[in-house]
Amino acid sequence: MNISAEDLAGNGEVGRYILLPGSDGRAAEIADRFENTQVKEHSRRHNFYTGTINVDGRRVDVATVATGMGAPSVDIIVNELCRLGARRLLRVGTAGSLQPGRIPIGSVVVASAAVRDEGATRCYMPECVPAVASPEMVNAARQAAAALGVENRFVGTVHTKDSLFAREFHAGPRGEENERFMKELSACGVLASEMECAMLFTLATVFTQEAAVSGSARSVEAAAVLGIIGDKTAFGTPDQIAKATVRAVDVGLETIRVRARGEAV
Repeated sequence: MNISAEDLAGNGEVGRYILLPGSDGRAAEIADRFENTQVKEHSRRHNFYTGTINVDGRRVDVATVATGMGAPSVDIIVNELCRLGARRLLRVGTAGSLQPGRIPIGSVVVASAAVRDEGATRCYMPECVPAVASPEMVNAARQAAAALGVENRFVGTVHTKDSLFAREFHAGPRGEENERFMKELSACGVLASEMECAMLFTLATVFTQEAAVSGSARSVEAAAVLGIIGDKTAFGTPDQIAKATVRAVDVGLETIRVRARGEAV
């Protein structure tokens, strides 16, 4: 990305709170909710939007940028952000329900951990090491969803995959095997399926550990707020998807407010 450490500065030692949607279109919609918005455009549409939000009469510095789809793209974007000093990261996206009987379209899932069913995180950690979100950010998201009165809100483990069509839609010669696998995840209580959380959580752990070893206090917090856009059907209606996406953004912005209050930013 064509940004510098200066673009990530703000909120004292905390730095900007950064919201991470998958697409630049959603990033632009999030940025429309900021005040004092500015944008640095990028040739690959990873445009970097900065601004402020009001928290109890104070201006809190925020930003948003698209990660793109899938773990490898998150790996690049989040690495660049963290190496420039980013410390507070919140994915705001969508997912499909793995518990359609109780988590319908329109629900909000706060991801506290992710099944690492993708390849990129294995370059960082053995498969037996879990991808876990930051408790402080998860708690902020939980409080945010409650404060906004989101009726169907859930907190728990989600599934991060590489292939939407193979795993979720059972395409190809391993379709039956993939279908069995997804049913196993559901039986294990995994809440929803998406494509980015495991990479985000893994990198937050990696950079936090590096900071701890070096004696720095620059721990990285990460979590995710996901709007559910599919349950018994692959995808909801356009109206359902739009409402679920807006609800996730609402909870994401409120999460930043709650966390900022907790850090006295």
